[in-house]
Amino acid sequence: MKVTVKLYALLDKYLPAGASNNQAEIEVPPGTTPAAIVARLGLPAEYCHLVLINGLFVPPAERTTRALEHGDHLAIWPPVAGG
Repeated sequence: MKVTVKLYALLDKYLPAGASNNQAEIEVPPGTTPAAIVARLGLPAEYCHLVLINGLFVPPAERTTRALEHGDHLAIWPPVAGG
């Protein structure tokens, strides 16, 4: 199945070749979780602060159990600070 992964700020360098506009469509097996994609792309878990599936927040406790579905959009942001 295919999902779209969008990585923000310093995480965009972990996208696979051919990605554009900070996103890539990737093929994953059914049952894939956000945590599995984080591992597959080699993202440092401590930098995956905000995780959304189709615009809805995924709490850290659900990132290893919430299965993605075909066509889902997974967005990941690192921690940010501002002022």
